[in-house]
Amino acid sequence: MATDELQNLQDNIQRLKKQLAGKRNTLVTIGPEEQVRIKQQIEDLRRLIRDFEREKWDLVASESQEASFDCRGEKSAKKVSIPSIPSNVGKSTVNFVGREDELTLIHQQLQTEQGVIVCAVEGLGGIGKTALALEYAKRYQQEYAAQYWLSLRLSGLAEEIVKLAGPYLSLPEILKKESLEKQVDWYWQNWLPQQGKLLLILDDVPNIDRIPDRMLPKDSRIKILVTTRERCLNTEFESIALDVLPLDKCVELLTKIVGTAKVEQEKALVEQICHEILGRLTLAVELVGEYLAKNRHLKFSHLRNKLNLAHAALTKERNHKDYGHLGVAAAIKISWDDLSSAVQKVAMLLSLFAPVAIAWTLLEDTAKSTEITESELEEARRQLDNSHLMQPVDEDYSFYQIHPLVREFFQQQLQAIPQINSLYRCAFVETLLTIAKTIPQTPTREIITAVNPAIPHLQLVSQTMLDDIPNPEDNLILVFLGVALFYKGQGEYDLAAVTLTKCCEEIQSRLGENHPHVAASLNNLAGLYRCQGRYTEAESLYKHSLFLREQLLGENHLDVAQSLNNLAVLYEYQGRYAEAEYLCKRCLSLIEQLLGENNLYFATILNNLAGLYESQGRYAEAEPLYKRSLSLKEQLLVENHPDVATILKNLAKLYESQGRYAEAEPLYKRSLSLKEQLLEENHPSVATSLNNLAELYESQGRYAEAEPLYVRAIAIYQERLGENHPDTQKVRQNFRILSNKAAAFL
Repeated sequence: MATDELQNLQDNIQRLKKQLAGKRNTLVTIGPEEQVRIKQQIEDLRRLIRDFEREKWDLVASESQEASFDCRGEKSAKKVSIPSIPSNVGKSTVNFVGREDELTLIHQQLQTEQGVIVCAVEGLGGIGKTALALEYAKRYQQEYAAQYWLSLRLSGLAEEIVKLAGPYLSLPEILKKESLEKQVDWYWQNWLPQQGKLLLILDDVPNIDRIPDRMLPKDSRIKILVTTRERCLNTEFESIALDVLPLDKCVELLTKIVGTAKVEQEKALVEQICHEILGRLTLAVELVGEYLAKNRHLKFSHLRNKLNLAHAALTKERNHKDYGHLGVAAAIKISWDDLSSAVQKVAMLLSLFAPVAIAWTLLEDTAKSTEITESELEEARRQLDNSHLMQPVDEDYSFYQIHPLVREFFQQQLQAIPQINSLYRCAFVETLLTIAKTIPQTPTREIITAVNPAIPHLQLVSQTMLDDIPNPEDNLILVFLGVALFYKGQGEYDLAAVTLTKCCEEIQSRLGENHPHVAASLNNLAGLYRCQGRYTEAESLYKHSLFLREQLLGENHLDVAQSLNNLAVLYEYQGRYAEAEYLCKRCLSLIEQLLGENNLYFATILNNLAGLYESQGRYAEAEPLYKRSLSLKEQLLVENHPDVATILKNLAKLYESQGRYAEAEPLYKRSLSLKEQLLEENHPSVATSLNNLAELYESQGRYAEAEPLYVRAIAIYQERLGENHPDTQKVRQNFRILSNKAAAFL
């Protein structure tokens, strides 16, 4: 519909322009009095054209907005804009019973319009807090435009917001140097649907430090539901203390799973088991129910004996005070004992993953480095799911969640077998290292999306499993660098800085202060500071890194060349051109000495030196360097490569700066063509090239050719970067200026 409207507006504009041209032609053939009337008509036509141009612009600006649909696929009576981030709340349990009063109370507390309301469900582990939150999301789904789930067991609210929203919302360049607080605030503003409420569930919050006030949203349409084991997590929150399940609801839950007849036969014993052994904890009752559903021949009297034996064994083995009630551990144990040895091994491997949704493909990749076979994996998936020891999170069964208490039990079984523990930990770490190595210095949104499920597990390695990293002299830095590049790629420099700072500390502690990776980690942190505009800190770290590299590797080493180049780039940013030029030339000379002139390193530094000259208006010196760099890149890389497109653009800009438009145009076109081939058609880099070519046309007065390029660039930026991104705003402004010029030209 928007495309048709846009075409109609364009047709009307062209029709009015033809009328305008006709009126102008008549001016030379009519008398003075008639000329006054025609001139007024010309002015009216100009005004109409401007109005249509503005209307066309408004349509372009809103082109990405669509009518919303409710969960049944029918048109909503109440218009709610569809959020760009898909809801990620998992499936609720089919066995949910009771808690009706709590569900009603949660909803009542969250509906207050006075500021942002946080409702905290508090209670013992295994009491049913998470199940209650999932059931609330399901029951009241149509009350919210979107629903999101964040687990805060391992990390804070800010980090989890970035992990969820970062792959979908590109942080504006101008905000990348701002504080994490301002960045999170931007995510909240751009995440929130234009109309309707948003439900945010923060699960398994260990302490209030995970959700600092400054990171909370400010819009009262965001409703926050927290689950926590802590009592009185925050006096400002609306708290609901969850008690154990009433005895009649425990019986109802078991009846729902195993059937009325089985429960009624031994009802008194059922009540005794639920109350005295299982402590009326929802998780324990549900696990026992699923166990009986699998073992239909088993009577409750036999079940009691098994639970008592498990109870005694666990009491003898270790203290289970963390369970809140030993009945949960006993319920897990009888299900555990029913698993085959192969399935138990898969469960132990699963316990190494972070307490978040686990991608099954990630488990499959990890299992390849163990003795676990594909058939054993599939059997484990079936048995663990059927036993309720693991639950699917999504409809595709791609992600699974393990209750923290079940995970803890699995971990204890793994730790009891040192040989398997060592093997599985190595397999887990190596799988995550492999993923970390795939994250480039500038990850695309697609790469960020692809590695996102692995990041919590990679962070877990960096926090608790550094001793398990093989060949730490080579691999220790990679664990931190992978996480840092994930955050840096989204402009989350504060989060990346925390990771890189810890990287420096751990490498110095474990490898010694005089190790090449200390220099590398300092160099990485300096690069991040440079991106943040923290030039003084960056310079100090760059110099320290350069000093270490010269001391440890000698002055004639490629890592030294890298440090020289990075310091040169920093000086160029600061306008310290003489110092930058000296370092850049020294770097170029070193690469020529080590590798010769026919290599990509040399080509890159040539391009950098050319850019340095261009910044100073030394166009005659810049041009041959750009050309030589381009020639080398074309010779050494595959025919179509992003680096070639970049240098073509640089050379075109140089020509445009000198008014050499005829030479600039084919280079811009070729750069655009390459990007369209190498990247998806709606990639932001394609939009940048469209804008560059449009500006070139505009500077020559070729408005009709510039206009469709601007329109296409706006559409791409809106879709990929969002309505408020500076790049989107910049091209919009360019389009407005063009429209005004075109209208004035009439």
